[in-house]
Amino acid sequence: MDAVPGLCSAYRIINGGGSRSFAVYLVAASSLAVAAAAAATFFLPSYTSGFSRQNITLSSPTVHAWPDLEVSWRSALATVIGFLGSAFGTVGGVGGGGIFVPMLNLIVGFDTKSAAALSKCMIMGASASSVWYNLRVAHPSKEVPIIDYNLALLFQPMLMLGITIGVDLSVVFPYWLITVLIIILFIGTSSRSMFRGVQMWKQETLLKMEMGVAAQQSNQKQVDVDTKYEPLLPQPEKTTLVSAALPCSRYLLILSLIPWYADEMLKEVLMFNIRWKGITVLMLVWFTFSLLQILKSKSESCSLFHWAITVCQFPVALVVFGTKAAELWRESRARRMRGDWECVCEASIEWTPVQLLFCAFCGLLGGTVGGLLGSGGGFILGPLLLEIGVIPQVASATATFVMMFSSSLSVLEFYFLKRFPIPYAIYLIAVSVLAGFWGQFFVRKIVKILKRASIIVFILSSVIFASALTMGVVGTQKSISMIKHHEYMGFLSFCQK
Repeated sequence: MDAVPGLCSAYRIINGGGSRSFAVYLVAASSLAVAAAAAATFFLPSYTSGFSRQNITLSSPTVHAWPDLEVSWRSALATVIGFLGSAFGTVGGVGGGGIFVPMLNLIVGFDTKSAAALSKCMIMGASASSVWYNLRVAHPSKEVPIIDYNLALLFQPMLMLGITIGVDLSVVFPYWLITVLIIILFIGTSSRSMFRGVQMWKQETLLKMEMGVAAQQSNQKQVDVDTKYEPLLPQPEKTTLVSAALPCSRYLLILSLIPWYADEMLKEVLMFNIRWKGITVLMLVWFTFSLLQILKSKSESCSLFHWAITVCQFPVALVVFGTKAAELWRESRARRMRGDWECVCEASIEWTPVQLLFCAFCGLLGGTVGGLLGSGGGFILGPLLLEIGVIPQVASATATFVMMFSSSLSVLEFYFLKRFPIPYAIYLIAVSVLAGFWGQFFVRKIVKILKRASIIVFILSSVIFASALTMGVVGTQKSISMIKHHEYMGFLSFCQK
């Protein structure tokens, strides 16, 4: 177990009422981005009219800049940054695309679109290894899987729909507008996550103090009993297999000395964490979107077939989301009518139509930002799960599980578009796979030792803030360069990809 049940309930109390203010912030940030786009549409023509048509150029056409995979200080530095970014990004449930794209662009030398595609490859590898690790970990407080399949089925369809929309919008949106949107969202979500982490840390401190006092009182009573009564016969030692009071550290030590038993326990936890019904539905959604993306990549831009395939993505996502949303709403209402206020799933909110629409909006927004940036959408999904009351361990495992599907869909799409070199992709995926597993291993160990799951929240907040910083610096530099070279900074034509 990663933490005691009291800590888990405390996290839900802290986070349970924050979704409304988080929704207000997301709406305000989106409105600001729309206002910036409207202002750009109004002012840019007057800005460009002062220059002759010969001096004004469109954004540079896509030219693949693919460095060779070789041993150098650039590849070594990229490996270190990629390993640390994947390790901490998957632990926080945010992926790390905001770190990978600038690293691949500035350090290694890939062009922006190729860097975004390779970033998806790294997120896919790290997410896959993290999911494998999390499937072998028990829930910290309840007899349920560590991955919340209800929330995964609720968010994954809208997230994948948002990613396809974001990929299309990345062709139309000017680079400076994407930078502004990313900075607004990332700084807001990182600040709010940090605030939540501080609250959790304080609550954990209080609970640990109370548990320490209770343990001292229990030990004192035990000493008093032992001093007054002597057993007439020697008591048989409890076996390590049946002792419920055995400390976790000694239990793990004994399991390490008995490999066959440890393997059996891991298999039991693994099979318990796997829910084939939920995984089957998620795989069907993934295959459907993959097929549509393959057909879309083979079609001509702005053709009738292209738009038909694009429109077909909406009913697929809405049907799966609507089915799961209706199920959660009916179950939540039935529980409330029976007077049972236990949470339907990990989220500590009442599944009302407003809350469900809010989740749909956030999933769509997270996917859109992920498609624009080249991330897996975890920068929105990770903080959102914390806002609705999901404990950090489950929020990290669920967000990573959803990102595995969304990022693999993007990798498949970029593969057919030939956006990345295969050798570099295989190497970066291997680095990310190792980083995702060991990152989960070490951070979970730290959480167990310190009994502070808020560490996961601090990691999440730090990765988002670092991404906002790197993307902000890179975006500002590129925007200044475009202004100096009198490049067109308005909206581009969707049909001229």
